[in-house]
Amino acid sequence: MILTDTPNASDVLARAPFRGKLFIDGAWTDALDGSMLKRKSPAHDHVVAVYAKAGKVDAERAIAAARRAFDEGPWPRMKGAERARILRSVAEGILARRQEIALLETLENGKPLAQSLAEVDGAADLWHYAATLARNLHGDSYNTLGEHTLGVVLRDPIGVVSIITPWNFPFLIVSQKLPFALAAGCTAVVKPSEFTSGTTVMLAEILHQAGVPPGAVNILVGPGSVVGDVMVKHPQVDMLSFTGSTTVGKQAVAASAQTLKKVSMELGGKNPQIVFADCDWEAAVDATVFGIYFNAGQCCNSGSRVLVQASIAEKFAAAVVERSKRVRVGDPLATGVQVGAITTDKQFETILAHIHDARRDGATVALGGSRLAMPGLYIEPTVLTGVTPDMAIAREEVFGPVLSVLTFETLDEAVQLANSTLYGLSAAVWSSDFTTCLSAARRIKAGTVWVNTFLEGHAELPFGGYRESGIGRELGRFATEDYTETKTLHMHLGPRTDWYVPNR
Repeated sequence: MILTDTPNASDVLARAPFRGKLFIDGAWTDALDGSMLKRKSPAHDHVVAVYAKAGKVDAERAIAAARRAFDEGPWPRMKGAERARILRSVAEGILARRQEIALLETLENGKPLAQSLAEVDGAADLWHYAATLARNLHGDSYNTLGEHTLGVVLRDPIGVVSIITPWNFPFLIVSQKLPFALAAGCTAVVKPSEFTSGTTVMLAEILHQAGVPPGAVNILVGPGSVVGDVMVKHPQVDMLSFTGSTTVGKQAVAASAQTLKKVSMELGGKNPQIVFADCDWEAAVDATVFGIYFNAGQCCNSGSRVLVQASIAEKFAAAVVERSKRVRVGDPLATGVQVGAITTDKQFETILAHIHDARRDGATVALGGSRLAMPGLYIEPTVLTGVTPDMAIAREEVFGPVLSVLTFETLDEAVQLANSTLYGLSAAVWSSDFTTCLSAARRIKAGTVWVNTFLEGHAELPFGGYRESGIGRELGRFATEDYTETKTLHMHLGPRTDWYVPNR
């Protein structure tokens, strides 16, 4: 179902483009060479933002500011309670500007406005949660090492963190990283995707107003090949936190190894939903459709594979196709739209190439498979049946609204299929038999396994993947610990026995 009614689009697009500068050492600044970049809305092909475009020297300036702020500034030395107060203020500042943040995210990314609003609310919740961790980060002590020894383990902030975020959930993903780094006492240099920089630039304003001191957070807009390269390799950066594709993540890890930085990597996925014959039918069909078309499938957690028990596979696939026909695709500013535009031209072409190759390899396009006949980067909701495990479409991340349907006979076969890719980010199991669900969930190699639900998330629960889906975890009560180093204080009490004993 295509929706093109956009009662407010003309007014929104008539406004002057958002203008953003670099935020370095607490001040707004142009790029030293005066470079600029423009961002067009993928849904409207209209310029919606203009930015100062950072270069190598600007990235070095930002890292130097973060280094000074960590080595000499107040942020790492504040009480946890004071950092918590500022982080809560950031959360409230986000909520106060939720409408304008969401609108800019929709214009730059192409996702429906209602989804952007929900993501802004979710991001604010992450800042509130990180504030609680700022007061609870602690080390350990050992009073059992003998009467002359006391051991204390401290958790020191690791230092300067390079944070690089993607274009699919720009505001949410920076909020999965930055508040936890700040809660630990770190300083940061942040580079959002050059395609969706606006909401992170807005965040700099909120941080400044909330009382984050100069240099503690620096925001750069620019290409990964230039700005990101400096942030990954620079010897004054202590840690790299990256979210993006597995291919680029591997390159970043290799480059960062020159200085043996700590790395946190949240990468790709080819996530299965396993549907057994005794599933809650309506819930499983709905979750399958939601799981593949949410954010136009541009989601590392996208349920891009559905593994269906053979006895119900044909009927289940038909139900998914019928429900997919009712998914509302169109202008992301229109009321009721569920799926918007593909965010970049490159990703648009990549998705269509995957569909073409799947058809060539023998898959059946049961629904969609083409560009929508309307202005903007829109692809039809697509369902592929007859997919076999050896096909590329069954193993490779598409990052688009393309669902592959595979079949299995037994629980053992379902688990084998679920684990048959190089990824291990997430999965879901659908069955009315909890023994079946739990048996499968414990054997699936994935960082998150949903049971009779899909794509739910909470700040309290860790997020990350096995194997080529990443390194480390975000969120959860240990999230701030990832941004720390442990230090042992080994203390001796009373006189110490000499090692050298002269001959008698």
